[in-house]
Amino acid sequence: MRKLRNNELGRLSPEEYAKASKTPLVVVLDNIRSMHNVGSIFRTADCFLAEHIYLCGLTPQPGHHEIEKTALGATQTVSWSKEESILTCISKLKAQGYRIVALEQAEASIDLREYKVQGPTALVLGHEVMGVQQEVVTICDDIIEIKQFGTKHSLNVSVSAGMALFQIHKGLTD
Repeated sequence: MRKLRNNELGRLSPEEYAKASKTPLVVVLDNIRSMHNVGSIFRTADCFLAEHIYLCGLTPQPGHHEIEKTALGATQTVSWSKEESILTCISKLKAQGYRIVALEQAEASIDLREYKVQGPTALVLGHEVMGVQQEVVTICDDIIEIKQFGTKHSLNVSVSAGMALFQIHKGLTD
């Protein structure tokens, strides 16, 4: 075996990406502090052809060097917008037919490995330390959780986002 070269990967150009049919999946970032996490989530959203990223609360916007350094151009391909209020954002998404799914540790959460996707999905990711706000958890359709088996209680938000986006994308495209 040999590693493939970049020109052998069959990746879309930015122009082809813009025209490509997107996955019925949006990402809602609420109060994500780290620009590196934001950039990483943009890059992962690009990978799975996510429709849009909503930046809520204090989540920084593309244009900062630290976001661009991690996103590697994904801020130019993935559609995004700034929403001051996550509650307003979620209300709009529900009206558009999205199922609102928070990634959080909560009562009656569904193990990510067992989650059954039920159509267009909005994945909500919260603050690196505080997680998804309780008022948001309360109005979500589903809460999914990545079970932890070691001594730590959580994963980095961009790592968690990658795992969840992979599983949701799989459910939407199978």
